[in-house]
Amino acid sequence: MKMNYFVVGTNNFEASVKFYDALFEQTELSQTFSTDRMAFWQGKDKDSAFAVAIPFDQEPATSGNGTMVGFSVDSAEEVTRLYKKAIESGGTCEGEPNQRGPRFSAYVRDLDRNKIVFSN
Repeated sequence: MKMNYFVVGTNNFEASVKFYDALFEQTELSQTFSTDRMAFWQGKDKDSAFAVAIPFDQEPATSGNGTMVGFSVDSAEEVTRLYKKAIESGGTCEGEPNQRGPRFSAYVRDLDRNKIVFSN
């Protein structure tokens, strides 16, 4: 079994899509599909996807306490670049780039306070 996709909720779809388009612009992930309430980004293998969505139940999107999505990247430099890009795009710091155990990682929250980690 492997992960198929991960979706985070948003209360401002346009701003969220802009945030993730900017964040992923120099990575292998690109936007592959979008509707009026959901957008998907995938890599070349198309094995998994990351998405943002206005909640189907039309209730406000909230960040989950203890919920986090992780992106594995090729280098500590890429961890730092993505961290800086997220902050420049309006995200907030949850842990600056640093060595944590066996991995170099950085933590941010997106515009809707969803927690993201980049690690190498």
